[in-house]
Amino acid sequence: IIMGGSKKQKIITMSSTEAEIVGVDDFAGHILWTNYFMEAQGFKRKETIIYQDNQRAILLEKNGRESSGKRTRHMNIKYFFIKDRVDKGEITIKFCPTEEMVADHFTKPLQG
Repeated sequence: IIMGGSKKQKIITMSSTEAEIVGVDDFAGHILWTNYFMEAQGFKRKETIIYQDNQRAILLEKNGRESSGKRTRHMNIKYFFIKDRVDKGEITIKFCPTEEMVADHFTKPLQG
């Protein structure tokens, strides 16, 4: 299953790293619900992968507050829900360079 989406975030973020983490946190619930639903229908899932192009966000998603620096120290613990899911093996975070991030083209405004 391939999922994707784009919507305006409900909060103002201080950096692109924070914006990436908030976006993944918002989407993680949908991903997990879909996984549980598909398993209930008898389908087996192999791996749930979220591709990120922000290496600092990946570090925070994998290590949580231990990786926080001056610019991310203020972030609410709510946004480290994703770390718990990574630790449990329910979600895998992988780096994908921006040039190869196909979904990014659908979330950016067209230049006119």
